[in-house]
Formats: sequence, structure tokens, C-alpha cells
Amino acid sequence: MEQPYTIYEEQMQRKLKRWEIRLLKEPNLIERASKSVQNRINQVIPEKVHNTITATVKGIVQTTLFGITYIPASEPLRDLSLAERDGKAEELLSLYKKIAAAEGAGTGAGGILLGLADFPILIGIKLKFLFELAHVYGYSTKDYRERLFILYVFQLAFSSSKKKPELLKTIKSWPIISQTFPPAADYMKQVNWQQLQQEYRDTIDFRKMLQLIPGIGAVVGAWANFGLLEELGVAGMNCFRLRWLQDKNVE
Repeated sequence: MEQPYTIYEEQMQRKLKRWEIRLLKEPNLIERASKSVQNRINQVIPEKVHNTITATVKGIVQTTLFGITYIPASEPLRDLSLAERDGKAEELLSLYKKIAAAEGAGTGAGGILLGLADFPILIGIKLKFLFELAHVYGYSTKDYRERLFILYVFQLAFSSSKKKPELLKTIKSWPIISQTFPPAADYMKQVNWQQLQQEYRDTIDFRKMLQLIPGIGAVVGAWANFGLLEELGVAGMNCFRLRWLQDKNVE
């Protein structure tokens, strides 16, 4: 028997629709020009650098799927309303934005080498946040498919406008699609690592490259990381809200 939505849940449904419209809108002139510049930059970056970044992203994603590094010690929260979960999610996001900002300020003040080291560290912070966020909304990351869902959320937050519609469709159809995935080891063979790392890097390029400039690196590093966690938080919370509302009348 279907359970009626609360006033808060109805409000969230309307908010989610507005978010989807913003997410799927066509890029404006400035965004298209920026992407064009980024494509040119990618063409002159040595293949060795691309390979190194790709290997880094691949290693972190493999850790996400197969390891226990990011799995929270606490069990997923049970018997909470969506409003209560959203409140806890906001607290969690506030904490991780501060962590990311502090890390960005520290590496930004350390010059180019530490600035470059910030990339994998920041990815780790983001993934740890998403793992804890999953538990806030009641989903156990001990399940490989839940860890895979987190990777889709991660990609949605930091992919190009061309990729977002397909990723959002997958996320909205997760209960059905997740049943069709092969075992984790087989899925890893299907991932386009070069594309994944390039989509991610292109999204954060401008802000993070400013972090490498002597004299302003600390300030820019904190600003960039804080903003990137905010973007991830919005995408993450909305994706888990979508799932929670879908699951409400299925359980």
C-alpha cells in the first residue's frame, strides 16, 4: 500500500524537479568557450601526464569498489524521516567543506608540488563524504552496487553537460539498472578511465590551476575545495533524495 508523501517530501519533489532543469540546461556561451579552451589545453598536455592522472583516478576508483577504505564504521541510519536525514546531511556537508577548505589552503600554500598532490587527496575527501552520505540516507556501502552508485553520483557532479542526461537517467532508474550490472571485477573492465579522469579534471581545471599560482595558492585552494564540495553536496543529496522518495512506497 502506497504511503502518502508528507508536506516536506512534496516540497523536496518540487525542489528536485527544479534541480533537474538546471542540471540539464544547455551550456551558455561562456561555458562552451571554456570547454573549447580546455580541449585545446588537453591536446598539448603530454600523453605521459594524461596516463599518470588516469592511473591515479583508476586506482582511487578501484579502491572505492573493492576496498574498505571509505566504508563508514557506523551502520546506515534507520527509521528517520527525509527531513531528519536532510538535516544530518547538511551537517555532514558543512564538516566536509571545512575539511576540504583546510586541506586546499595547506597544499595551496606549499607551492606547485603540494598543489598537484592535492588532486588525489581531494578525490579521497569527496568519496569519503559520499560514503558517509549514503549511510545518512540509509544505504549500506558494504554492497558493491551502492559503491557503484556513489561513482555515478561523483561523475554526475563533475561531468560535462553532454554526459549529465545519461548519468541522471541511470541514477533515476537505479533500482532496475543496478540489477543488470555484472560482478565488480567485470564492471571495472568496461570503464573508460581516460574519459572519466578528463571529465573530472576539466570541471575543476580553472579553480585548481589558480591554486598553483605563488602568493595566492592558499586562498584559492581553500576557495576551490570549499566550492567543489558544495557542488558535490548538492548533487549527492539530491541523488539520494530521489532514491529515498522512490523507495518509500516500494519497501
